[in-house]
Amino acid sequence: MSETTFVEPRIPVEADPVTGLPIGPLVSKPEPALLPNREVIEGSYCRLEPLARVHTNDLFIASTPADAVRRFLYLPDKAPQSIEQMQEWVDHVSALEDPRFYAVIDLATGRVAGRQSFLNISPGQRSIEIGHIYWGPAIAGSRVSTEANYLFAEMAFDHWGYRRFEWKCNALNQPSRQAASRLGFSYEGHFRRAGVVHGRNRDTSWFSMIDDDWVVLKPVYKQWLSPQNFDADGQQKSRLSELTATALAAL
Repeated sequence: MSETTFVEPRIPVEADPVTGLPIGPLVSKPEPALLPNREVIEGSYCRLEPLARVHTNDLFIASTPADAVRRFLYLPDKAPQSIEQMQEWVDHVSALEDPRFYAVIDLATGRVAGRQSFLNISPGQRSIEIGHIYWGPAIAGSRVSTEANYLFAEMAFDHWGYRRFEWKCNALNQPSRQAASRLGFSYEGHFRRAGVVHGRNRDTSWFSMIDDDWVVLKPVYKQWLSPQNFDADGQQKSRLSELTATALAAL
């Protein structure tokens, strides 16, 4: 019986000079990435501010639309039932180092319209994740939420030196899976029985964007986010999902 080969064509590989076995190439900059700091991240359509008490009221409004239960179904936290409960949650998570939460401010209204976090922050491995994402109905699928993800990726890759930017979600969360693909994350696999959330099984879908992907995805984001990509009614002329797929296919 022939030996099974596990090395896939796209895995970076070199031959070990001693054994001849396949090994990964040396990393050009092996030093650790930087830890995210608590700075405000400015964009054209949104501003990301480290989550704090001042954001509570707006975040409560954004987090309690009529379909809040549906929107929070796959998140580890549930929709807040009162402003006091929202305040307690904000106080708790804003003190954490990992995950590190940010409020998403819609610059068109000046109001908090959602939140997101960096988590699984691993400077030594130069890997970081975006998660705990709640983009409220005012910004979901819009330029605001798209730029919010872009700003996180830009900080991770261009400012802090990460090589890998992850997106994970409940495997049953089809909207999140579609959002990851639209935003240029590549599907990596299905982790069975990866967790227990609200007493129920959670299988997890893994997606990632690596630094090589970012080289071609960054200009695509800039193209899509450009005001020239939208008509007078704010409708997109080019679809981000098509732009990201084309860019990644060319790698």
